[in-house]
Amino acid sequence: MSKPAADRRRWPGILELPILIVTALLLAVLVKTFLVEAFWIPSVSMVPTLEVGDRVLVEKVSYRLREPRRGEIIVFHRRDGFGPADEGLAATVRSFFEGLGLAQPDGDIDLIKRVIGVPGDTVEVRGGRVLINGRRLREPYASTDERDFLETQVPPGELFMMGDNRQQSDDSRFSLGTVDTDVVVGRAFVIMWPPGRATNDLVADYPQRR
Repeated sequence: MSKPAADRRRWPGILELPILIVTALLLAVLVKTFLVEAFWIPSVSMVPTLEVGDRVLVEKVSYRLREPRRGEIIVFHRRDGFGPADEGLAATVRSFFEGLGLAQPDGDIDLIKRVIGVPGDTVEVRGGRVLINGRRLREPYASTDERDFLETQVPPGELFMMGDNRQQSDDSRFSLGTVDTDVVVGRAFVIMWPPGRATNDLVADYPQRR
């Protein structure tokens, strides 16, 4: 067999691995962008429902078809506001690693909280008890916080969010304020890690009508 013929046969094998790698990366980016993404829980604001170190899966399909509902746990972006944004080549490289889930969106931090109020709802906290449209919520999973929150109405296109660990959660009662639905990433639907805590029972049984 001539050397040129052997070289031609070798080339498909050499090219196959890079093509497979690129294809796998593209599929991973598509899945992460449009379908589902894993998030790590870094703080105690959702204890006991979500513990520090838990890994949750967040699906991104439901809210393309409907609005978030009371009782659901969602991930959303919050602008950090510290430090300059990347530009040029740095922005391109960062965007690539963001797509792979290996870098945080520039200037954003991700938070995870529970939906308490949807647009049009009135929300009040009285003696540690949450009232939605004048009705007290049953929240056996949540710790109480005796601080009151005066009645407020959730604006259109916004959500009132709270952590289950009420005493250690910076949420819509405080500096976070209500959350624009445009910054919602998706709905947490399962704890995937650690195995001993794996569950898909994350949605609270809240009334969905006023």
